[in-house]
Amino acid sequence: MSKKGKAKNTVNKAKHTKLIKQKVSRITEQKKQHKLRLKEIIKKMNRLKLKVVANLFSF
Repeated sequence: MSKKGKAKNTVNKAKHTKLIKQKVSRITEQKKQHKLRLKEIIKKMNRLKLKVVANLFSF
């Protein structure tokens, strides 16, 4: 049987849930930013490779 009256510890559970959601969203945002940063680095390196190859065959 359940207890009568106000549910115990609901305020702390709500705060915990809110904090966990914030943490998860922050981590996912960081992962997205990291992924974009890596993509930009890869694009930059590919452009540099193409320039080096073009310089080699331009002679």
